[in-house]
Amino acid sequence: MTTTLLKLRIPWLFRTSEIELSGVAVGIAAIGIAAFYFFYRRRNPKGCLDPKRFQEFKLVRKTQVSHNVGRFRFALPTPTSVFGLPVGQHIICRGEDNQGEEVTRPYTPITLDSDTGFFELVVKMYPKGRMSHHFREMREGDNLAVKGPRGRLKYKPGQSRAFGMLAGGTGITPMFQLTRGILENPKDKTNVHLIYANVTHDDIILKKELDGFACKFPDRFKVYYVLSHSLSFMSPFFMAFPPKEAQPPEAWNGGVGHISKEMIKSHCPAPANDIQILRCGPPGMNKAMADHLMALGYTPQMQFEF
Repeated sequence: MTTTLLKLRIPWLFRTSEIELSGVAVGIAAIGIAAFYFFYRRRNPKGCLDPKRFQEFKLVRKTQVSHNVGRFRFALPTPTSVFGLPVGQHIICRGEDNQGEEVTRPYTPITLDSDTGFFELVVKMYPKGRMSHHFREMREGDNLAVKGPRGRLKYKPGQSRAFGMLAGGTGITPMFQLTRGILENPKDKTNVHLIYANVTHDDIILKKELDGFACKFPDRFKVYYVLSHSLSFMSPFFMAFPPKEAQPPEAWNGGVGHISKEMIKSHCPAPANDIQILRCGPPGMNKAMADHLMALGYTPQMQFEF
C-alpha cells in the first residue's frame, strides 16, 4: 500500500518541480530583459527632440553676454533628460516678431547630449531682427517652441584628419558645438584649426571657453582671432578710416582686417583629401571665404558651409 502511494505521488512531485522551475526561469528572463533595457537606456537615452513637431522648453536662465548677445538656458523635462541633438546638427526655433507674426529661425545649441537636463543657445539680437525681438523679450519662465534635429552635416568621429574653421560673429556656434564634440570624445583624434572674425574685442563670443580648449588641448586645437577694425563688418570706408573706439587692444596679437588668403594659408590645414574647411558667417563673408578657398586650391569636396 505504501509503495503504491509513493508511485502515485512521485509523478505529481516531478510535475510540481517542473512548474516551479519554469516559473523561476521566466522570472530570471524578465529580470535580465529589464536589466538590459535599463542599461541600454542609460547608454542610449531617448532624446527630447521631435523632427516634425514643435515642443516647448522653459527658459530657466537668461544671461546678457554683451550689449546685443544673450545666453539662454532651457530646461529639459527631467534633470537626467538628454536633448537628442547629434553633433553637427541644429534646431528650428519658433517665436513672434514685434508685429505678433510667427517667425522661425535655425540655431545651433552650444551644449551636447553630455549636458543632461538642459540645453543652451547663444543668440545675437539684432535691432530689426524678427526672431531677435522674440529672444529680447523673453523672460525666465517663458517657453520656447523647438523642433529638430536639422542640418546637412552628419558628423562621425574621425571622418576627417583635420578641420579648418572660418567663423564670423555668431557663426561660431556650430563651430563651437563641433569642436566640443571632437575634443571631449577621447576616441576622436581630429585636429581643429579655427579662425574667428569679429568687429571688436568685446564682440568675441565664447572666448573664455575657446581659450580653455586651446590651453587644455594645445596639440589638437588652435584658434586665431581676427578683428575687422571697424564698426561695420564689411565696410571699406571704415577699413580705411577706422574709428578710434574700434581699434583692437594695444596688446592685440591676433589678425586685423578681414580673414585673408594669407591667414587661411597660415592657420588652416593645407588642401588634402582627408581635411575639410568649414565656414559660417554673414553672407558677404561666406562668399569671400569661398573665393579665397578656391584660389588656394581647396576643392568643393573639401569645403562645407553651414
